[in-house]
Amino acid sequence: MFYEKPVVSQETVLKMLEAALQKASELEINVNVAIMDDGGNLKAFVRMDDAPLLSSEIAQNKAYTAVAFGIPTADWYPMIQKQPSLLHGIVHTDRLVIFGGGLPMYIGKHLVGGIGVSGGTAEQDVIIAEAALTVFEEDVKQHKSNERR
Repeated sequence: MFYEKPVVSQETVLKMLEAALQKASELEINVNVAIMDDGGNLKAFVRMDDAPLLSSEIAQNKAYTAVAFGIPTADWYPMIQKQPSLLHGIVHTDRLVIFGGGLPMYIGKHLVGGIGVSGGTAEQDVIIAEAALTVFEEDVKQHKSNERR
């Protein structure tokens, strides 16, 4: 048995990177941006000039966490903050990030990837990731509109 699944295209990923870089420039910060496919494979990555070196891995881990669980990384801490054993244990899981900057990418109900941003505050990273996600969502709507024709 075979099935079809939607995927995010290279063209869309490049538009997302551009949107993220533009938003980071507006905020006057230098960040790292990672976009992964639904298997947690790196689809695109950029490190802005002077972006924190350590943040390159954090951006990739945020994207991976968003893909692995299908929820924004910022949702993790509120879910586990009142569970001490989980809070102190799960944070030692490789590649898991529990603060803002990682967002899953969905086409309908299908998880197709994730974006991770690191280099600013968690709030700034979320704003930048949301700018890229908006471009992704616009491309999905445009594609669906073209399919109906």
